[in-house]
Amino acid sequence: MDAVERTAVFSRERIVQIRDLLAETLIGCKKHLSKKVYSKELIELLFYRPYTKVEHLVEAGIAERKTATVYLSELERIGVLRKKKVGRENLYLNVQLYDLLARPLTSNNTKEEIQILTSPMP
Repeated sequence: MDAVERTAVFSRERIVQIRDLLAETLIGCKKHLSKKVYSKELIELLFYRPYTKVEHLVEAGIAERKTATVYLSELERIGVLRKKKVGRENLYLNVQLYDLLARPLTSNNTKEEIQILTSPMP
């Protein structure tokens, strides 16, 4: 049960970190984006997954295709997103969210805890 508890603690900490990052991103975007581009719904959509694309904004009803491209370009301009061409489409990586998700277990974990959390299930 100890491993389950530690995994739960780690997961909770990661969720709190993601919520804090979302809050910081909302503040930063509100400050650096025009009122035409900024919306809470747009920024929240960037946290559904570590990447987004024009179609995600269109499907969410946030913008039409051309406007969605402008929004994502503005988010790239202020450093929230990084564009990557994959095949015929552009993907936009939420840089800070990706870095957070890729970050190893916190230094608060002991070597034993890290081994328990990263070992395969029996």
